[in-house]
Amino acid sequence: MTTSSKPLSVAVIGAGMAGRTHAAGYRNVNTVFGAGLPPVRLAAIADTNVELGEDAARRYGYEKAVPSWEAVAEDPTIDAVSIVVGNALHRPIAEALVAAGKHVLCEKPLSGSIEDARAMVELERAADVVTSVGYTFRRSPAIAAIRDHVRGGELGDLTLFSGRYWCDYATDPNGPLSWRFKGGSGSGALGDVGAHVIDVAEYVAGPIVAVSGASLSTQIAKRPVPLGAVVGHNAAPVSDELGEVDNEDTASFTARFASGLVGTFSVSRTAFGLPNGLAFDVLGVGGRAAFDQHRPAEYLFDDTQPEARTRGARHIIAGPQMPYFAGGYPMEAPGVGGGNAEMFTYQARAFLDQVAGVAEPLPACATFADGLRTMEIIQAIVTSSRNGGAAVELPATV
Repeated sequence: MTTSSKPLSVAVIGAGMAGRTHAAGYRNVNTVFGAGLPPVRLAAIADTNVELGEDAARRYGYEKAVPSWEAVAEDPTIDAVSIVVGNALHRPIAEALVAAGKHVLCEKPLSGSIEDARAMVELERAADVVTSVGYTFRRSPAIAAIRDHVRGGELGDLTLFSGRYWCDYATDPNGPLSWRFKGGSGSGALGDVGAHVIDVAEYVAGPIVAVSGASLSTQIAKRPVPLGAVVGHNAAPVSDELGEVDNEDTASFTARFASGLVGTFSVSRTAFGLPNGLAFDVLGVGGRAAFDQHRPAEYLFDDTQPEARTRGARHIIAGPQMPYFAGGYPMEAPGVGGGNAEMFTYQARAFLDQVAGVAEPLPACATFADGLRTMEIIQAIVTSSRNGGAAVELPATV
């Protein structure tokens, strides 16, 4: 383990929008929560787009930008690395980093294929380093608070989970045909945003054991081929040539949880006017709670108050009574907001807490095995869709 006197050296592979958020998170890890984490050295940002990498390194205070992930893997001074590139690259990069003795935080979905995901779990089992998956919404104070309500029995026996992740980044038919639109069924809206809402559902309500009623569809079947690199969901110069989109824009399905709870889900990347619409409702016989990422600093809560005439949903404003809030914000006062950037900082801190073995760590990050489980659920959804919505049982967890 890294000692408190020796700096912990970190790098990020990928300088796009998510990579920059990882980079910013590492920069802020020693500003939140308790002492005990070593000094953090911001070593390198790697990207084949050298200009993009250099800009990210400058913005977030990293020592240098390098043009390849191999340069990070080969650098003996780097201890921990975030992988934030196209899904198909996750496995070879993770294998090289683990072989080099580096700790790995890999963005979701875990990989570009179920076979690669299984290989990464085998890698994790044999590794003597920390291996984690970036399920950032686990770090939302409001979502973590709802989980506490559920685990504490405050909603009673659960009766329904309804989750959705509706985004609009693919509504423009002239948007470039980036890697996000390739990879086959399950790698589109399901892999990109569905992975998050599936993980949130299991985080709040327990494991999913079967799916059914799945339907996948593509609204924009062809998109213009880009003339160069595409960064995140940004527009880019495109050619007159059109290429086929080979994954889904929208998906819906139902799920059965181990508890017997039923869940309904829908995900979309062509949902007009909703830039980041992760939301869910969880209902029980004694209460309900609801969350919407467009209002990340609050959630709705309702329960059996003694006086029936004043019952009803009430807004719970984020404050020090919620997980992650106390010690996680410079201004520890209710109503000061919060959102995406803070969650990435908390995730980076939790990852480095694991790496450094601090005395009072944040809750551990999801594992490669957790990432595989999400991909198994996505594969079951695809299978259900191909078989007219038939029920598909999931393999037992190990």
